[in-house]
Amino acid sequence: MPQFQNRDFAAFLFDMDGTMVDSSRVVERVWTAWAQRHGIDPQPLLAVCHGVQGKDLIRRFGGSGLDLAAELKGIEAAEIADLDGVVAIAGIADFVKRLAPGSWAIVTSAPRALAVKRLEAVGVPLPQVMVAAEDVTCGKPDPEGFLKGADLLGVPIEACLVFEDSPAGVAAARASGARVAIVGDRVEAGEHEPVLYCYP
Repeated sequence: MPQFQNRDFAAFLFDMDGTMVDSSRVVERVWTAWAQRHGIDPQPLLAVCHGVQGKDLIRRFGGSGLDLAAELKGIEAAEIADLDGVVAIAGIADFVKRLAPGSWAIVTSAPRALAVKRLEAVGVPLPQVMVAAEDVTCGKPDPEGFLKGADLLGVPIEACLVFEDSPAGVAAARASGARVAIVGDRVEAGEHEPVLYCYP
C-alpha cells in the first residue's frame, strides 16, 4: 500500500489544476477575458474560480441570458489553446511515477480533453483512472467526483488520501470522508492535514 507521512493508504486521489499542474495564469487570463466580454467584474469570479467547473461559474456570474453550452465551449477551447505559463507542480511527476498504476487517480473539475492536454504538456504521467467534469453530475464542492474515483479504483474512500489546493476541492474531499493533504496556500489546513508546497 502507498505510504504518506507514516500512514498507509489504499489509493491516492489527485486534483489536477493547482495540485499537479500550475495553470493559474491561463485560468485567470481566460476567465478575465470572458468576464470583460460580458461586462462582468472579473475579481469576484477570480476569487472563487479555482477548482470549480466552468458551467457552475457561468451560471453563477453570467446570468440567465447566456447560452451555457456555447459559453462553455468557448471557454474550454480558449483554455485548451493556451499553454503559456502552464508548468508542473514541483516533484509531482517523480512522485506519481513511484506509485503503482492502479493505486492513484485524478479527479478534476476540468474537461477530460483539457486535463490530458495540460498533463501531457508538462510531462506528468496520465493515470489509468480519471474522473473529469463530464463524468459527474455535481462538481466540487460536492464529493461525487472523489467518491467515484475511489469506486473506480475499487477502494473505500476512507482509505484514500486526496491532494487538493482549492477551497471547493478541499470541501469536496472532506465531505467525501477521505483524508486530505493541502497543496499550496489557498486553503488553511485542518489539525491533521499536511501542507505541501512540493511533493516528497
